[in-house]
Amino acid sequence: MDSLASAHSPYGPPGEPPRPPTPPRAPRPADPVAAALGNATLLGIGYLLLGRWKPAAVALIGTGCLLNLTASTAETWCEILLLLWWAAGIAHGWFLARRHAEHVVRRGQRVGTVAVTVLVLLTAVLVRVDAYGIEDRVNEARAGGDCATAVAAQGEVGWGHRLAGAPVVEPGEAVVEMCHRLERAASTLASAARDGDTEALERGFGILAGVLREPGNEQTVHAALNAFLEGLPTEDACHTADIAGWLRDREPTRDVLDRSADTAARTEPGALVRCGDDMMAEDVWSEALARYQDLLDAYPDDTRADRARNGVRKATLAIELDRVRSLISRTSDAESGYCDTPTQYSGAPPYRKGFNRALFLGDTEYTEELPRDWSTSDPAKAALVVCAGSAENGAAVEKCYYENPKSKYLPYGVTFYKAKIPLKVFELRTGKRIDPRSVQISGSSCPSSLYYEYYTYDLGPGDQLVTSSKSDVRNAFRPVVQR
Repeated sequence: MDSLASAHSPYGPPGEPPRPPTPPRAPRPADPVAAALGNATLLGIGYLLLGRWKPAAVALIGTGCLLNLTASTAETWCEILLLLWWAAGIAHGWFLARRHAEHVVRRGQRVGTVAVTVLVLLTAVLVRVDAYGIEDRVNEARAGGDCATAVAAQGEVGWGHRLAGAPVVEPGEAVVEMCHRLERAASTLASAARDGDTEALERGFGILAGVLREPGNEQTVHAALNAFLEGLPTEDACHTADIAGWLRDREPTRDVLDRSADTAARTEPGALVRCGDDMMAEDVWSEALARYQDLLDAYPDDTRADRARNGVRKATLAIELDRVRSLISRTSDAESGYCDTPTQYSGAPPYRKGFNRALFLGDTEYTEELPRDWSTSDPAKAALVVCAGSAENGAAVEKCYYENPKSKYLPYGVTFYKAKIPLKVFELRTGKRIDPRSVQISGSSCPSSLYYEYYTYDLGPGDQLVTSSKSDVRNAFRPVVQR
C-alpha cells in the first residue's frame, strides 16, 4: 500500500488519475482591415485588436513624441515624419494581422475603427483649416498695418492648432513678436516726443528700421510711424523743435521712414519760433537767439522768417544789455568792469547833437553834483557811459600867500588849481570811446583862511584845488553830455 501511494503522489492525491498537459492556445482569428484601420487612428488601436499590448504602447508613445516635436519645432519635415509614422503603423497592423493563421471579417471592429479614425482625422483637418483661417486673418491685419488685430487673431491659437498645424500658425508668432517690437518702438518714440530726447528718437527709429528690413512689414511700420508723426507738434515747442530738427537732419534711407522729413518741414518752423518766444519770456536769450537763427538758416523763405528776424534782434539786444549790466555791476573805479572792458548795447539811445543822458561810473565825488536829469542808472536809457577818475591838479588859477605860524617873515605860498577829472567816455550804442578825455572844473580860490592838518615847516599846506560850486561842476561836464 505504501508503494502504491508512492507511485501516485507525483500526479495528485491518491486515487486520482494523472492530469493531461495544457494544449497551446490557438491564435484568435484576425481582421487585417480592422487592424490597419485601428492603427490609422495613430493611437495603436489596431495592435490592441490583435492583442499586442507592447506595440500598442510603443505606437501611442511614438505618436505623442512626434506630435510634441511637430508642435515645438513647427517644421514641415516633422509633419512628413508623422505622416510616415502613420502610414507605417497602418502597414504594420495589416501585415501582423495577415500573419495570423485564420482571418475573419469583424464588422463591428471595422465600424468602430472607421468611426475613431474618421473622428481623429476629421478633427485634425478641421483644426488645421481653422489654423489657416486664423493665419489668414493675421496676414490680412498685418497687410493693413493693424498690429492690434493681428495679435488678437494669433491669440486664438490653442494647443490643438499647434498639434494639427504648427507650421501653419508659427508665422503668426513671428508677426506677434514683430508687433511687440513695434510697440516698444512706439513707446520709445512717445518718450522722445514727450522729453525732446533725440537719443530715444534714434533708438526708436532703429527699431523701426530693423522691423522694416524683414519682408512684409512695410504697412505695420508705416502705421507705427504715422502714430508718432501725427502726434507732432507736441505741447512743448522746444521739444518739438528738437525732434523736428533730428528728423530734418536724418540720413535718407529711401523707404517709408523718409516720410518723417515732410513732418519736420511742416512742424519745425512754427516750433522754432514758439520755442524762441518761450525762451525770451524766460530770459534765456542765447537759446532764444539760437532757435530764431535756426529757422532763418533752415527755412529762409518761411512765412515766419520776419518774426524770427525780429526775434533775433530782440534776443541780441537782450544779450547785449545783460552783458552791459553785468560789467557795470563789477565796476568799482575807472579801471574796472565796464570802464576796463567796454561793450556795445545796440538798443541804447543814439549819441546825437544836443543833450545825451549818461551813466556815470568810477569816482563820483563831482558827478554826484550834476543835475539828476543828466544821468540815469538804467543802461537801457543811457546814450553815454562816463567813467570818472580821481581829481588831479589842472590848470593853475592863482597863487596866494598865507601867514606862517612859525615865521611871519616866511609866508606860505599856495597855488590853487582847477580840478582835473580824467574821463573815459563811451558811446554805449557802439561801445567806442569818444572825447573828451578829461574835464577841468573851475571854482573859487585864495580863501581868507586856509585850514590844514598836515604840513612841514618848509612846504606848508601845499597846493590846493579850487572850491567848486554845483554850477562850476555842471559847466565843466556840459561838453561831455551835450554834443
